[in-house]
Order: sequence, then C-alpha cells, then structure tokens
Amino acid sequence: MTMLKIPALKIMQGPNRELYSFALKGKDIHSVAAISRVKREENHLAGYQRPEVSSHINEIKRYLESENPMIPNAIVIAFDDRVVFKPLSEDGTFGEIHIPLIDGDNKKPGWVVDGQQRAAALREANCGEFQMPISAFITNDTQEQREQFILVNSTKPLPKGLIYELLPFTDTKLARPLQRKRFPAKLLDELNYHPDSPMYRMIKTATNPNGKIKDNSILKLIESSLTEGALYRFRDANNGEGDIEAMFQLMCNYWSAVSQVFPEAWNVNPKESRLTHGAGIFSMGHLMDAIFDRYHSEDHEDMVSTEKFKQDLELLKPYCKWTNGYWDFGTDHKVKWNELQNISKDLQTLTNFLLRKYRNEVWR
Repeated sequence: MTMLKIPALKIMQGPNRELYSFALKGKDIHSVAAISRVKREENHLAGYQRPEVSSHINEIKRYLESENPMIPNAIVIAFDDRVVFKPLSEDGTFGEIHIPLIDGDNKKPGWVVDGQQRAAALREANCGEFQMPISAFITNDTQEQREQFILVNSTKPLPKGLIYELLPFTDTKLARPLQRKRFPAKLLDELNYHPDSPMYRMIKTATNPNGKIKDNSILKLIESSLTEGALYRFRDANNGEGDIEAMFQLMCNYWSAVSQVFPEAWNVNPKESRLTHGAGIFSMGHLMDAIFDRYHSEDHEDMVSTEKFKQDLELLKPYCKWTNGYWDFGTDHKVKWNELQNISKDLQTLTNFLLRKYRNEVWR
C-alpha cells in the first residue's frame, strides 16, 4: 500500500481533541479524501455535505489558474483511524502524518468537512504544484464528522434545510438558535421517514427534494405547537424536548384524519392545493391544537384518536376551498383558493377563519 508521509503539526485544543495542520498539493486532496454528499439509505441519513455548485467551482478554478493565486483558508478533512500521526519532536507536536492512498471514494480514509468547492476546483484546475493548507482530525465517528460540519458551516450561507436535516443526528451542544431547532427537526424527521406517518416522504428536504410540503412549514407548525399548543402537553419544560413518541402519535392521528377528509387536496403539489401550501399547513396546525384542546378540556384526554379528529374535520369540510372555489372570509372579503400566500396577513386570516368556524360550527 502506498503511504503519503507529510510533515505536520499536532495542536491540542481540548482534553481529547487533536487537530493536525499540514499542506497538501491541491491535486492530492482528491486522492486522500472523498466528498460525502448527504443522502438517504433505507430512510437513514448518510453523509453530510451539500451538492457541488458548478458556478462557484468555476470561479475558484479561474482564480487558481490566474498569475498569482493564494487561498489562505484551510480545507477541513476528517480522517478515519487508518491515518496516523508519528511524532518526531520531543514534545510530540511536530511529526509526520501518514495517509494511505486508496482508490475508490468509499474506501478513501478522509472526508471533506469544509471546503468541498475549493477541493473540486483544485481537482479540475491547471494549477501545477499549488499547495493547500489542511486542518484535519481523526475519528471513526460519523456523528462527530457531522457535528463539525454543522459547527463550521452554520455561520455561512449554507442551506438551512440541510442543517436542520442533520440536527437530529448530532448530540453536541450547539449555538442556542440551532439547539432550539434540534428537537423539532427530530420530530420532522420521524414524520418524513417513518412508514406509518401520513406525511411519509412528503416533506421536502435536502435528501427528499421531491416532497410536496416545505420543511420550514412543518418546523414552524411543530415549534408553535410545542410553545403553546397540543404538543406542549407532552413537553419537558426543563429542556424544551419531551415525549417524542406521544407527539409523533398525535401528529399521525391528526394528519391521517386530514388526509382522509381532504383526499383530493392531500399529497398534491402546493400549486394545485393550498392544503400542502405553507398557508394550509400553518392554519391546520393551529386547528390541530384547537381540536386537541377541546377533548383535553372536556374529556380529559391526553391522546385524541384519528376518528375524533376526523369527525370534527368533516363538519368543517364545506367551508374549506383547498383546490377550487373561493374562501368566504366575510362580507366583501372573498379570496380565490390559489390566491392565498405564505405571508403573515394571509396566514392569520385563514387561521382565524378556521378557528372561528370550528368554535361556531363544531365546538359550541
């Protein structure tokens, strides 16, 4: 086996955190590290990178082929334990990092955590012996690789949907805004990839681009319900999380009822149905909270069945115009079904209308 031996510095950053700093020829990065693009395997998340952006790669490539290029930002690589650091100095901070050269992306010892597009540009560019600074760490733990990917990229213009999809598969302490998103993202993942879910593969995410419902619409629904709605009943006030199995069951019961009462509007592109549109998801989420509150307060039920959700929704069906007709919001206020937009004014108008109809026509 061919072994690449490179002078390197070992940097201690925590009690058990070792970082290695060295330089690689740009053309050699592809030989030692693969791009692990995020994907699904049997409903399990694999990988953690974003898709390559060809326009950005071409810009970097042109710069690398210019007269006097310089890229000071290091590419971050996670290596598995086939890579070893051999100390050569007495204090152990200077030595050589030994990296085996192996063909095939799935067999390479490294994965690019940050710098995917720079690595791709270096691979394609005519840049000779151009040296690239590398920061590397060694771990066999895919979760740790994902955590570092999130921490490195969360301050950059990375697609939020990709970060949200990765959050449930990490345990490290993150910045507060991301920390608050982790539990809702975990429940979203269950809804999207559990075969028993009425939303099975319906939520559009980085690994499920053909989904009908935007992930952010579901996250908003979950966050709102966790704060002051039905899901709050199953919440742990100490950590903001809670009984995810009960929450999943409640969401399944409700959205199964929705899919049965409005079959023509369910699992349909938002352009053809406002039920799967942001406006529909937001307003129906608040309706779920109201129906749950009725049975919880009247019958002291902690779980509402699909049948009970369904019987209440059936009474509201005549007033709902998800795929055709006009919403009758009152005197001189009629809105064509597909004119509702995912903006605050329309969200509040539709939500107030459904809640008012529910109180007056169903829960008297």
